[in-house]
Amino acid sequence: MTINITRCKLEDLQALQTISIETFNETFKDQNSAENMKAYLEKAFTLQKLSEELSNTFSKFFFLYFNDKLAGYLKVNTDDAQSEKMGAEALEVERIYVRKEFHRLGLGTVLINKAVEIAKAKRKNQIWLGVWEKNEKAIRFYRKIGFVQTGSHSFYMGDEEQIDLIMVKTLS
Repeated sequence: MTINITRCKLEDLQALQTISIETFNETFKDQNSAENMKAYLEKAFTLQKLSEELSNTFSKFFFLYFNDKLAGYLKVNTDDAQSEKMGAEALEVERIYVRKEFHRLGLGTVLINKAVEIAKAKRKNQIWLGVWEKNEKAIRFYRKIGFVQTGSHSFYMGDEEQIDLIMVKTLS
């Protein structure tokens, strides 16, 4: 078993779009209408939007490979790239997704550990993320590894307002 994490570059744009759409669909299609999923996917994961995100100095994407197969990815933000104003001491985990076929292998933990490593290297004292209030599996996972809920914010899936819980982990 080999696990490898690499930083995404603009040359990876097509692969990033493919895994973004695939993992978002796997995670949320059963709980949302087809119309809202289509609207969100067409807005959030265009090549232009992903290219802009990849080019942002304060955002970084990482691919996770399991036995040389692309298994998941991580997106972290600092400073002005954060989707909420959490301050200069915080790093946001905006996206953390693992393809369904690679679930239950500990890869989510590997990606969170990468986020912690990045935060510590940047001298951040906390990492945070937003997680849909109905994603109970993810909420349990984040609580288990030390995240606590500190608030919430709105997230729009197409025309439907949903609530994301803001969860924070303080770093030592």
